[in-house]
Amino acid sequence: MSEEQSKEHYYLGVDLGGAKILAGVFGADLRLLGKNKIRTKPERGFEEVVQRISRCVLELVDDFDIKPEQMRGLGIGAPGSIAPDGDVIFAGNLKWENVPLKKKLEERLRIPVFIENDCNIAALGIYHKELKGVPENMVGIFLGTGVGAGLILNRQLYRGSHLTAGEIGHTVLDVNGEKCNCGNRGCFELFASRSAIFRKIDKAIQEGEKSLLATMSDGKLEDLRSGDLLKAMNRGDKCVAKVVDEAAEYTGIAVANVVNLLNPDVIVLGGGIIDALEERMMPIIERVSHEHAFPGTENSFKVQSSKLGDDAGITGAAVLAKQKLEGRVF
Repeated sequence: MSEEQSKEHYYLGVDLGGAKILAGVFGADLRLLGKNKIRTKPERGFEEVVQRISRCVLELVDDFDIKPEQMRGLGIGAPGSIAPDGDVIFAGNLKWENVPLKKKLEERLRIPVFIENDCNIAALGIYHKELKGVPENMVGIFLGTGVGAGLILNRQLYRGSHLTAGEIGHTVLDVNGEKCNCGNRGCFELFASRSAIFRKIDKAIQEGEKSLLATMSDGKLEDLRSGDLLKAMNRGDKCVAKVVDEAAEYTGIAVANVVNLLNPDVIVLGGGIIDALEERMMPIIERVSHEHAFPGTENSFKVQSSKLGDDAGITGAAVLAKQKLEGRVF
């Protein structure tokens, strides 16, 4: 490393999920320089996951010959509800409850660590990287294993009075619908998440409908990924197409509800489902959302998909770290 390089400083971003840990290293200008990914293995417990996050980060830092004093800070997007002190209050897919994630990572890495909900972080990344911080109000909606959202209101990340704003997956679209894991019935998540889509296809197969997914999975649809839905539709699978189109319609209704409540400038869709099925779903989502928007507002907002993919989380995490260290309040 040259003397000039040794004067540079870097920000680190981590996207922590139930299946994988993705880390990114960013320059002072928040340009992504490189990434590292390992499996989370939450079944090994909290301390082991902390060790794995640290390993993922330190391997990346080592690859770029970055010295400890050059690491300004680390941002991390974690699932679930996050306390102001960096404790994870609850994260169901990690089986965590009241764990001191910030404290433990700072002890291991010896740098400032800043933690935020993963959907908030992804929205922050999209807002600053893709939208260049231009819109005054933006909502990011993420369709993955579940459904979540992040809110940027008046150019600030909005968390709500008790830090749970953005739980759009648990807004009710059908009061007489299926029971959700949250205890309510007919939540949006039951219509448009990856879990819901595969569950509905499985039910259709059990009721006699034909689907290529039955042979692709040997009957174990839970082992398939979002990309398999696209493969099946490309081969003319009408059962999959019907369920995916229905998920897109419900997403459009949810987007319209957000527009009617918050009147944002732009709604950005992301997550694994959108990444895989953008061409099929986005035209339906755009059409339905504009059809259901309050009269007079149907042309006041834009609906688009994110191009950042997996990089949204690590980018937002690096943005969080930099802004916190610069003393910016959100």
